[in-house]
Amino acid sequence: MPWRNHISVALTHGRKSPQRLYLCGRAALQGCVSRLDSVRASVPVPLSQTRTVFPRNLLIASFVLLTLLAQASDKRVDVKLPLKNNSVRFAVIGDSGTGDHEQYDVAKQMETYHQAVDFKFVIMLGDNIYGGHDARDFAQKFELPYKPLLDGGVKFYASLGNHDDPNVERLYRPFNMNGERYHTFKQGDVQFFALDSNYMDAKQLTWLEQNLKSSGARWKICYFHHPLYNDGKSHGPDLDLRNQLTPLLKAYGVNAVFSGHEHAYERIKPEDGVYYFIQGSSGKLVHDDFHRSDIMQTSFDRDCTFMLIEIDGDRLYFQTVSRSGATVDAGELVRQTAPAHAVAAGR
Repeated sequence: MPWRNHISVALTHGRKSPQRLYLCGRAALQGCVSRLDSVRASVPVPLSQTRTVFPRNLLIASFVLLTLLAQASDKRVDVKLPLKNNSVRFAVIGDSGTGDHEQYDVAKQMETYHQAVDFKFVIMLGDNIYGGHDARDFAQKFELPYKPLLDGGVKFYASLGNHDDPNVERLYRPFNMNGERYHTFKQGDVQFFALDSNYMDAKQLTWLEQNLKSSGARWKICYFHHPLYNDGKSHGPDLDLRNQLTPLLKAYGVNAVFSGHEHAYERIKPEDGVYYFIQGSSGKLVHDDFHRSDIMQTSFDRDCTFMLIEIDGDRLYFQTVSRSGATVDAGELVRQTAPAHAVAAGR
């Protein structure tokens, strides 16, 4: 490919993906170097005079490409997900809506990883908007930090935390709550159940049981603010909520549960066959928050984080990323076999 074409491709694809920019830019730079070498070889002049012989546009192009390559190298990310065709990919944030620089830093990393992973939506684990709930708050604490994602068509599906105003947030269209405190939606062969753990009344429990029972999805994922299992010192587990929910989660084959509230990250060993994650540090962080227990698989309380999830067939792949872009946890989980009566109910 001529060097000019390499440059055009590098500039075009660099807007979409730093990885593509890096590869195309490197090829273009190699083309420029080859062209410069051929020019120098064809003109027998001392090296000190080559600046008057080398085409000016080649020199400029080489400088521009070196700059682009440096930028692309800085933006390359270490993706742990397999990125399989037709998989379901999403991000997870919790306790995010502070409007502080930590939230904006995490949001920038989300945009960087979005260019590489192309996740289609984000689930929000509550405390989406701290403090006031007027238009300026929603702009500062949601619309501005996540603007590149929103502009790129990424949808956000919120659940309610103890700092959220349900009368305002459930009606806020970008949160996709359809005017309800709890709701369900489906992406591919994955059904999500967003619950309001602030007020788990009989009506909500009945709604959850009916929707779990009727779901024929391969994967069932529940998410809500207060964790059922948690080794955090600040809050710990919600035992009353655990007693209310775990019988339903077990009976109807829920595969994974995501919660926030504890301002750190933790992955719990499977309980009754259910995978549990705590992701409550997408805007706030409590350092040295954990005491280890037998249920903890891993934890991270040294920086703010978000999660990336990919589901393909019977596999769930996860990656937890800090606001510096470092991967702090990653792995692969196998879908559990649903209870026999849950399978029959979903048919």
